[in-house]
Amino acid sequence: MAPNEKEKDALTRWRIIVVGGHTRSIGKTQLVCDIIAAFPGANWIAGKITQYGHGICAQNGANCDCAPNEHICALDWELDADTGTDSARFLAAGARRSFWLRTKQGFLAEGLPLLRAALEQARTTSYGALTSLIVESNSLLQFLKPSLYFAVIDPAKEDFKDSARAALGRADALVLRGSPDAFSATAPAWMKLPLRLLREKPSVSQEEGGPLPQPLRVLVERALESPGTVSI
Repeated sequence: MAPNEKEKDALTRWRIIVVGGHTRSIGKTQLVCDIIAAFPGANWIAGKITQYGHGICAQNGANCDCAPNEHICALDWELDADTGTDSARFLAAGARRSFWLRTKQGFLAEGLPLLRAALEQARTTSYGALTSLIVESNSLLQFLKPSLYFAVIDPAKEDFKDSARAALGRADALVLRGSPDAFSATAPAWMKLPLRLLREKPSVSQEEGGPLPQPLRVLVERALESPGTVSI
């Protein structure tokens, strides 16, 4: 259930950085880790949001006999930095807490109250005024305007979801994997981005696992120095 106006006024105001991208395996998780490691004093809560396709249970991420309105969302806190999961990688990078929110496809709205309650409990019981949150997700943009949104793009991956393409206009910066030449006029047709977007949006090239580019560092630093303004 969406909060009413009085409830919204009482909600925690977060600094939220969202990292998305056009498909899987393009280094979105790595970029989240890069940002966490670059700003250890931010005391991050980090997380990943996954929406499963129809017929997949959000509780265990596998085929399930549950009804369409059962097991629609689940959230787990990661407790071990050595499990190899994406949420464990966030802890290994230096996040204070790390979660994984899973919902059935199209049910993220139903998962937001669960996320809100979990974050508030973590903030108040563990780390006081902690209000810096970084999330790997595209779909979260449907429900809030984050402090920053970085879109990762890799020309070696041809899958380009329509939802990700629509979100590009909201990006504060594009993070380009591979050589800048890959985004030139000779790039594959699927990868040619609107010239207006490339002119207007700051973009940086970063090999996966490379140092966090200085322009991104500056944007994150400014966001962390500003008051939290985003409610979930």
